Amino acid sequence: MGAGHPEQPDRLRAIERSLEHERFQSLARVQAPAAARDVLLRVHPESYVRRIESAQPREGLTALDPDTLMCPHTLEAAMHAVGGAVAAVDEVMSGAADTAFVAVRPPGHHAGPSTPMGFCFFNNIAAAARHALAAHGAERVAIVDFDVHHGNGTQDIFWSDAQVLFCSTHQAPYYPGTGATSETGEHDTIVNAPLWAGSTGDDFLEALKTRILPRVRNFAPDLLLISAGFDAHRDDPLGGLRFTERDYSEATKRLMDVADRSAGGRIVSLLEGGYDLDALGRSAAAHVLALMGA
Repeated sequence: MGAGHPEQPDRLRAIERSLEHERFQSLARVQAPAAARDVLLRVHPESYVRRIESAQPREGLTALDPDTLMCPHTLEAAMHAVGGAVAAVDEVMSGAADTAFVAVRPPGHHAGPSTPMGFCFFNNIAAAARHALAAHGAERVAIVDFDVHHGNGTQDIFWSDAQVLFCSTHQAPYYPGTGATSETGEHDTIVNAPLWAGSTGDDFLEALKTRILPRVRNFAPDLLLISAGFDAHRDDPLGGLRFTERDYSEATKRLMDVADRSAGGRIVSLLEGGYDLDALGRSAAAHVLALMGA
């Protein structure tokens, strides 16, 4: 997205470096394939997909909003981000893997049905959820989003969908201005647990315990998806929350416990935010270790 933009290629390099340690050598590592067009169309209308395709420049940068820019390779990256999410669902739903972490860019949870926003073009996690329902016979999918920013695009997409539970902890008031507790969706399947600026990991874990995990347990999903944003870390330049790597590890373990009860332990986690490179690498490593059962 251009020099100095926080959503930069070094984000993935930081995660790759953190996963080079010998304790991660047992991981199966797979390159994300490009998504098929029908996967996108389960989430976004054809007119929107064509608009994104036509917006990609041949050279230089094109701004879709002040924060969201395209270069000549953005569309390819976005297609592989969605494809990675869907491939991970295939692996977990088929039993080839118990859990999966999808380290891709661009992120997706701000992308609405027809709106690019907040560094996002296609909604990766929404595509993953719809794929689980359409291709694997899942009846219910739960999404838990712990990015510092509310996943407004995901909420919009599933506002009227009784088969998908969307739960979010996030800083509020803050960008993008959504995520109030009063936003519950047409079927009471939207659960928001906003946190004040300065909230710590203890506040986060309490919100999980009291607001989110009971709702996920009651929903009894066949698959649990995680929008894993690590920009609530205390070192992150874009947020005002105070989480640490330990908090991400503990939250992941608690989500795994819930997934064990109804989803056969099936979890697919997708990278969203996280812009301090060192904190991102450490946090992703703690998250992946927990997903590995370590």
